[in-house]
Amino acid sequence: MTRPLRWLQSEIASRMMQKLEIVKLDVNDLLVIPDFPGKHAALLAKRFPGVSINSASEPTMSAWDSWCFQMFRKSRAIFCGGNQFSLERYRQTGHIDLPDDSVDVVFSDLLLQNLPDPKHFLQECWRVLREGGLLTFAYLGPDTGKELIGIPGLEGVLQKLASPWDMHDMGDAVLSEGFSEPVMDMEYVHLEYESNTLLIADSVALQLMTQAPQMQAASPDLPKKMTLEVVYGHAWAIGKHLTRAKDQLAYIDPRQIQRKTRRDPN
Repeated sequence: MTRPLRWLQSEIASRMMQKLEIVKLDVNDLLVIPDFPGKHAALLAKRFPGVSINSASEPTMSAWDSWCFQMFRKSRAIFCGGNQFSLERYRQTGHIDLPDDSVDVVFSDLLLQNLPDPKHFLQECWRVLREGGLLTFAYLGPDTGKELIGIPGLEGVLQKLASPWDMHDMGDAVLSEGFSEPVMDMEYVHLEYESNTLLIADSVALQLMTQAPQMQAASPDLPKKMTLEVVYGHAWAIGKHLTRAKDQLAYIDPRQIQRKTRRDPN
């Protein structure tokens, strides 16, 4: 997500936090992936006072944003702890740089639509979450940018989101990776534009276009609005070490097996 759309990340983060108001959860350690300048850190620090924030920072920050971000993170780390790693490193390795069972909440804002394998991301979230931890996320669904489809002059530059999963697809995926009690919902956000230039810039930032098209003077105007399908979800990591079934066979974690000894009544 590039600088022109920081406002969108902040707005979606605010809406995610509103949905968490009714969730009661003791949080000591939290992972924000991706992390970015704006309302993000302030909202989370207010919602979970004293929490240790681990973050995967975006590589597209400006020099000023990066400096402010680092200063804020370092000041919090002194008092509350927390680690930082690059979101780009996760993209390269597919590994979240945190130990197993190390965080109570994973907070992911507008990432899943850009991942070619969101199931692997869910698996990593399951790995780093503690028993009873919460995964909460928001991403762009397949109706995003639907007004751009079929417009002359955009051939060759339009592309689908990397993971065009709708709300039901993601709910099924969350369940299949072991999470419990998923709650999914969706809303449409409509962006209005005064110029083609602004719409194209946002479309490139949202990765709906590979590059800005070479529009001809005689080409028809682009639409004056664009739809964003925003999908929200959260689910719990419950029973991480309980029996799980696969292919009609039950697999038991060795940590479940305990020897019961008989006590001599004498």
